[in-house]
Amino acid sequence: MRLARKVVSVLAVAALLVGCSGGDGTAGPYGTQQAKIGESLSLLGWNISVANLRFEGDQVLIDVDAAVAAADQDGGETDAHAPAESLRFGLYGALAHPIEADAVGGCASASDLSLQPITARDPQRLSGTACLGPIRDQSQVRGVYVYSPQDRIPKTTVAYAAAFPVGLAPTNPAETGLAMRSTSVDAFTADGSQLAPTALGDPEAFTGNGYMLLGLAIDGLAERYRDDSVARGGPLMVLTAPTLPGSGLSHACSVYGSSLLVLPDAARDAVSIRASMCTQGEITAALLYPSVSLVGTHAALWTTQ
Repeated sequence: MRLARKVVSVLAVAALLVGCSGGDGTAGPYGTQQAKIGESLSLLGWNISVANLRFEGDQVLIDVDAAVAAADQDGGETDAHAPAESLRFGLYGALAHPIEADAVGGCASASDLSLQPITARDPQRLSGTACLGPIRDQSQVRGVYVYSPQDRIPKTTVAYAAAFPVGLAPTNPAETGLAMRSTSVDAFTADGSQLAPTALGDPEAFTGNGYMLLGLAIDGLAERYRDDSVARGGPLMVLTAPTLPGSGLSHACSVYGSSLLVLPDAARDAVSIRASMCTQGEITAALLYPSVSLVGTHAALWTTQ
């Protein structure tokens, strides 16, 4: 009888913990929350629903409906949710290279005038279509994820220098479970003029604003990265700095961005990502003193199956 009461008590406590956890999906790969397309998840103070994943031309479109959690709407802490403008969607699957876009403004280059892109007129609600692309091999798309580059799990940041013309030196995978190195480094002034390495000897070359496009290789063992992500509470994201808001200094910086979630297809036994990212701003800071960081964050994932 006592044993039965103990079992009932344990089950009751477990049920209470599950009910208070705030998660309305299942545990996904690499410490994410996971649900099917058409369902909703709670993340970063938002209740987010993603539906109607479809292909149009070389774009992947999704319909998003999100609202700040009730605690905020009822007068709770205003900083309890991520800013609407910071939410960023990405494609999940066995992709040749990562594809991400900001929730707000991500459809700026879309040619379909009938689209109703996501807007943030109401800071507590997002509704509309998110655009992700271009992508040719759409058969590899298995879902979409969302995260905020402003959401950083404490004590998980590791930063590296990535100066022109050398870029990022190979990093030690013992620090984060991932090895990163640069595969290309291209530097430009604000007007789009490319700088050669010999520009380092020209004091006039580094005046005004500029930007650098950095090719990155990110590799690691999926098993270790999976275990580390679960223990950390979420996957890692790659952040480049400095950066500028909005479209920035060039179309390339708008496309490549300054953040990337490391979320490989769970079916793969290795992390192997090839990406391009941008640093931009005052040219000395953007080219000679930029950084590439790995930072833990929280993320939600919606899959087609």
